[in-house]
Parts: sequence; structure tokens; C-alpha cells
Amino acid sequence: MQPRAPGRRFRPDIEGLRAVAVLAVVLFHAAVPGVGGGFVGVDVFFVLSGFLITRMLWREVEASGRLGLARFYAGRARRLLPAAVTVLVATTAVATAVLPPLQVRAVLGDAVASALYVGNYRLAVQGTDYLAANGPPSPFQHYWSLGAEEQFYLFWPVLLVLAAWPARRAGGRATPVVAPAVALALVAAGSFAVSLAWTRSSPPWAYFSLPSRAWELAVGGLVAVGAPCWRRLPAVVAGLVGWAGLAVVVGSCLLLGTSTPFPGTAALAPVLGTAVVVLAGSAAPRWGVGAVLALAPLRWAGRLSFPWYLWHWPVLVLAPLIVGHALPLPGRLAAAGVSALLAAATLLLIENPVRFAAPLRRSSGRSLLLGGALTAAGVCVALVALAVAPATVGHGTAVAAPRLAAPAAPTSGPDPAAERLRALTAQVQAAVAASAGMRDVPATLSPPLDRVSSDTALPFQNGCDRGFTQATQPPCVFGDPAGTATVALIGDSHAAAWFPAVEPLAEQRHWRLDVLAKATCPFLLDLPTRSPYLGRQFTECAQWRTTVLARLQAEHPALVLLAMSRRYGADFDFTAYDASWLAALTRSVATLRASGATVLVLGPLPDPHTWAPSCLSDHLDSAAACFPARAAAVNARGVAAETAAAHAGGGRYADLTDLFCTADRCPLIVGNVLVYRDDNHVSVEYASLLGPVIAAEIAQVLPGG
Repeated sequence: MQPRAPGRRFRPDIEGLRAVAVLAVVLFHAAVPGVGGGFVGVDVFFVLSGFLITRMLWREVEASGRLGLARFYAGRARRLLPAAVTVLVATTAVATAVLPPLQVRAVLGDAVASALYVGNYRLAVQGTDYLAANGPPSPFQHYWSLGAEEQFYLFWPVLLVLAAWPARRAGGRATPVVAPAVALALVAAGSFAVSLAWTRSSPPWAYFSLPSRAWELAVGGLVAVGAPCWRRLPAVVAGLVGWAGLAVVVGSCLLLGTSTPFPGTAALAPVLGTAVVVLAGSAAPRWGVGAVLALAPLRWAGRLSFPWYLWHWPVLVLAPLIVGHALPLPGRLAAAGVSALLAAATLLLIENPVRFAAPLRRSSGRSLLLGGALTAAGVCVALVALAVAPATVGHGTAVAAPRLAAPAAPTSGPDPAAERLRALTAQVQAAVAASAGMRDVPATLSPPLDRVSSDTALPFQNGCDRGFTQATQPPCVFGDPAGTATVALIGDSHAAAWFPAVEPLAEQRHWRLDVLAKATCPFLLDLPTRSPYLGRQFTECAQWRTTVLARLQAEHPALVLLAMSRRYGADFDFTAYDASWLAALTRSVATLRASGATVLVLGPLPDPHTWAPSCLSDHLDSAAACFPARAAAVNARGVAAETAAAHAGGGRYADLTDLFCTADRCPLIVGNVLVYRDDNHVSVEYASLLGPVIAAEIAQVLPGG
């Protein structure tokens, strides 16, 4: 066993601070009231990791001017991989057994990414995609922080050696700390600038990526290289500063929340608070906050912090599926307790025996070989599970897609357009009614469940459906650009999803079709909107509405189709169907009518209250178990209020409920067509199927039919 470097000593207060961090994260994920900012526990871990790793590396550089990279990475492999891969393999096995088959396949992709320590970038990409952002949580989601740390470890030792090289080359006996301090400060400043920019422009990347998080580890490194300075602080001052730092950390856990833009400036509080506690412990290790953090119960929880962090999230995510219902608060706390027991077993039986095994500690090569074998094992287990995962293809009787027959032109009657609409609607209602009692998912389901993720309308693919941080709207013209009339399809992502129903009509009638859509931004003028995805006021939405309105007033479309989701809740600073929503709808319709356009508001899609493809994959022999009751899926009062609001503004309203529901239920499959691609957007295939009905709705409101 190698002797400790001079001055290197165990810090029980840091072990206690780890306990504070893991307790904050666990209580937050268990949805314990009052701990809305417990996610900052991860930031505490980052600072502590940066401090400990930098202290260990810098002492070696100071002593020899060199750094044994093989020894360093071997130590990291022994410390992290045995527990991480154990939890990954166990989670893979349980997830494969209890998750819906379709979700299993996505989750196993997360397992592979987590085993390779790149899961943070997979999450960043998925979080940027609005159509994937609201998916069910992955039991591997928490591995993102391990990925960020491991990526930091790849370049940080090399950077330290490079920072120390000029001084060692000059022949000094002791390597000055100026060079590493400057290097750390530059990393921290650059990373913090990226964090500030991305927190506003791309929150998922700001939250999950190393470039926006490296400053937190660098702050811990600065505390480590500045240790000789901190030790000179008077004990009384250090004690008071330490208590203040801990108060800031705890206050962040209690006062921040999921609506706080993060990391950005909000992360300064927990990061600097942690740094202050650590540097105070350098000057007053036995007086002040360190004495409390070094108490035995906190130290024991601190020792468990790594395996407890690994176990708590998959237990909380998978336990409701195992017991068959959502867990109340006592159940969530019990699940957190179970994860602590699993963590203790992992620490005593796996982590410590491997970490301190003499044959491995004597040989960096053996440790690295073990690390490579464990990583390969984690990847292989996930791939094998993917190969044996249950099928997601229905095996019910092959069913043909419903076909709507154009009714013969009426020879009598005062309103031919209305008769055509009634005839087509009746055909759809018959197909919906025939599917309401469906048992087996058809083998010919369209789209197949395993291809739903790529079932997106063209505006989602070519940028016409604008992202969260985009405030402009490029020209998105379809049909006949020089057509006899212009039709504008505007709204949030639900407007973009209706594109397959409207575009064929524009082609047929030689209309110019303008698609103007923006994710989570309903075209309701002067409606103050907050974005829970960005964690702030949705200024881009207001700017986009202004841009679109100016374009419509300049182009004078003959028809405006207004479509939007009704799943907006209080986290947007309004709720669908509330008074502000209805007033904004009347105001918006009236403003559009003033430009000379006929305005047709498309009513809401019934809410399936489930991720439709995932639920169906879990009920291939009992599809109707996923079909919501009409009373739960449709807000009839809200639809009636919207109808009145649209008419008050001079527009027309199309209630689409009967195209999706019988009097009792709303099937998720009609014939062989999947109705929803996720938990709220209509699929391309069903939108296309309803195209003739939407065309009949349009014909009924346009002058002359």
C-alpha cells in the first residue's frame, strides 16, 4: 500500500457533506414537500468531487512533477465501476421485466449510454426534442452526473500536468499553485459563461452537458489548490463562514424549485456554499460546521452516498410498476429506505471489497482490465436484454385501414357542404365504434409501435414547427405557392400535427398553404405565457406571435385554421379553458377576422391520459385497457366555452370529439390506425385518415362552400 502524500488527511466533514447532498437528492426525487430544490445535491457532489480529485492529483504533481495517469484511472475504475455496473445490471433486469415492452427498448438504449458514460448527452438530445421531452422517466436518468464527472476526469489530469510543466521545467523545487489556479479559473469562467448562455437558449444541454457543468468541478479544484491559503484563516472566521456556507446549501434545497432556471446563476448558491464549507473545514476542522458534519450518522450516510444515489432513482421509478399503483408519500419514503438498504449491501459486499483488494491496488493494469471488463459487461447485458425483450408487434387479426367514401353529390337540400360533412363524420364514427371494444392490437397496426418515434409530420422535420428558443418563423409554404387562395395553419405543435390532413386539400385545390407553428406556444394574443421547459417567461412565444400576426395581416389569407393543445396547466401561468384563455381566444379570432380571413378553430383532441404506444405495447392482448373513458378524456364544458368564445370573435368552431370517441370511450386504435403518436399528438396516419372530414369542415365555413 502506498503511503499517503504529505499533508493528505481524511476529512470527516466532507463525508458528512456528502450525506447532506445525497439526502437532498433522495428527498427531492421522493417528492417530499418542502425540498423542491433538492436537485442541488448533485451540484454539491460536483464541487466535492472537483476538490478531492484535484487535491489528490495536485499533491502528486507537487511531489514529483509527474502524474501516473494509469494509476489515477485505475483508482477511478475500482471506486466507481463495481457499484455502478452492479446497479445498472440489476436495473436492466427489473426494467425488462416490469416496463411496457416499447419503453423497455428506449430504456435499454439509456442503459448502454450510461454504461459508456455518455448518458448525459443522450438526455440532452432527447430533452431538446419537444416530442420526446415528456416521455416516461428512465430508471437510468440519474447516471447523467456520473457521465459528466467521468468526462471531466478524462481531460483534467492532463490539464494539471500541462499547467505545472513550465514551473517544473524552470527547475523550481516546489511547483507554484498559480498555474493550476489560473487554468482552473479559466475553465470555470468559460464553463460558467456557457452555462449562462445555454440555461436560456438550450436548458437540457445546460443541465446535462459537461461544458456547462465543468465550472462546478473547477470551483472545487480551486478550493483544493488554494488550501494553504485557507488554512491561514482565523478559526473563528472560518467557523462562521462554514456555517454560512451550509446555510446557503440547505436554503437552496428549500427555496429553489423545478421552475427555477438551472443551472445558470441559480447554481452559484449551492456551488459557492459548498466551496465555503470545504475551505472552512481546512482552517477549522474541529470547530464550527465541521464538528456537526463529522457526526457518526452523517458520516455513515456519506459513506453510502454513492451507492445510495445509484439505487434510489431506479427503485422510485420501478416500484410503482411492481406494486401496480402510484406510491403515496409514505410509500415513496419506504422506497427510499429500501434503496438505502441496497446501498449498504452494495458498499459492504461489492464496492469496498473491490476497491481495497490488494491485488488490484498493486497493479494498475489489473484495475484497468477490470474496469474494461465491467463496462463491457454492462453494455452486453443491456444488448442481450434488448434481444430478449418482449415483442412490440401486435398479433391480432390483420385489419385494413378504414377508408372514407366520398358521398354522392346531393341533388337536393339547402346545404350540400353540411350534408357531406355529416356523411363523412358518420363513416368515421362507425369505424371508431367498431374499434371501441378491441382486444388484440392488430398485426397490421399503422404505424407499428416500434416505429412511432419516427412518425412525425413534415413540419416537425423541416423546422417549420419552431423550437422553444426560436422566435422567428421562416417561410413554410406548401401546396401551390402561387395559388388562388392562401390558407394559414397556425398554432402550437398540434397545428403542425394536423398538417397531413390539410396539405392534400391544398394540393388538390391549388391553394397556398402557410404553416406557422411553435412548440408549446398557442396562438392566443396577449396571453402571458411562461415556459416550464425554459424555466422562465416565454418571451420567444410572445415575439413569435407578433411576427406571425404581422405576416398574416400582410398576406390576407382567405382562411386561418387555428389548432392547439389543451394540456396547458398552471406551470404555464394559465390553464386551458380558464377565463384568460377564453378571453385571449375571442381576442385572437377577432383580430384575425379583422384581416379579412375566415377563422376556423379546431377543437381539442381527447386526452388519452397515457403514452399511447407504450400502453398498447404492454396490452397487446387487451388494447381496450388503454382506452380512456370519454368523460375523462374530453372537457365538454371547456369545449362548449371555447365554441362560444370563437363565435364571439366572429369565427367558427369544429368540435372534433366524435371523430375520436364513442358516447363512452375513446379508442387509441381505429381499424388498424394508431390514433396518437405519444400522449397528446395525433399520428400522421390518423390525421391523414381524417383529411376528408377536415376538408368538409373547411368547405362548410368558406364562402360558397
